[in-house]
Amino acid sequence: MGRFIEGCDRRQKLLLPDSVDDYVSEDNAVRVVDVFIDELDLAGLGFEDAASTGRPGYHPAMLLKLYLYGYLNQVQSSRRLEREAGRNVELMWLTGKLAPDFKTIADFRRDNGQAIQATCRQFVALCRNLGLIAGGTVAVDGSLFRAVNTRDKNFTPGAIRRRMEQVDASIERYLVMLDTADRQESEVAEIRTTRLAERLEALRRQMRDLKAMEQAVEAAPDRQISLTDPDARAMASTGKGTGQVGYNLQAAVDADHHLFVAHEVTNVGHDRSALAAMGKLAREATGVEDLTILADRDYFSGEEVLAFSAMPHPI
Repeated sequence: MGRFIEGCDRRQKLLLPDSVDDYVSEDNAVRVVDVFIDELDLAGLGFEDAASTGRPGYHPAMLLKLYLYGYLNQVQSSRRLEREAGRNVELMWLTGKLAPDFKTIADFRRDNGQAIQATCRQFVALCRNLGLIAGGTVAVDGSLFRAVNTRDKNFTPGAIRRRMEQVDASIERYLVMLDTADRQESEVAEIRTTRLAERLEALRRQMRDLKAMEQAVEAAPDRQISLTDPDARAMASTGKGTGQVGYNLQAAVDADHHLFVAHEVTNVGHDRSALAAMGKLAREATGVEDLTILADRDYFSGEEVLAFSAMPHPI
């Protein structure tokens, strides 16, 4: 064949092997992550110190570097982060070739939520000192994120009513089928009658469970219950029948350099009541008194605009 660029021989012996540092360029973003986290006061931010007894664990700085790398590269899953730590050269450089299992990564993220938020605030303060967040304009918007709770495990008065109607229709249909099977005098009909009776009893149990859940939903503060993820809530979207159970992530972004300056996760399915709260967080993060907020019409609320205008300016 013609002339092509050829790679090196995999079996070739090297007298002086390459170091991991040679595979990471000087302007790689992982070097910024490494320097930033190494300069943090992790204990002051709320990260737990090493246990005095037992087997030594991973340093929180290393796990935080791994977590932030996943955030920057859209690798949110702890299982995917575990795989990347064992094959990604950038992560090998960042973590010193350590590859914690997915359970350790997930536990670190769960147990240090407040400390990770404090780290984000430190990053925003650093960007402000560097002049990257100098403008007085931020854009605010919300995004729906799906929870692990399926729609079948989420109960609202409307959902329970629809499910009861479906169960009633199924019970009526099975009663008709049961009457038809009873009028037949054959061994097949007897077997079919037994199966239909079992299915009918299962539907009746389901109806009893729905009635019990209906009472629990009526007693709930917001008349909604999610079984798998208790904090998740059903949220409507623009498309018909495309609603999902999840969270509403509110974010404020600097209009100049498009950096996130503030964020908050809520389980409210609309944005109308979030303008004042996000404005307060953005003002505290930027330190700008006369802050201009850009938002779409989903945020329109006279009460929220007045509430934000009446807030005292940060010192």
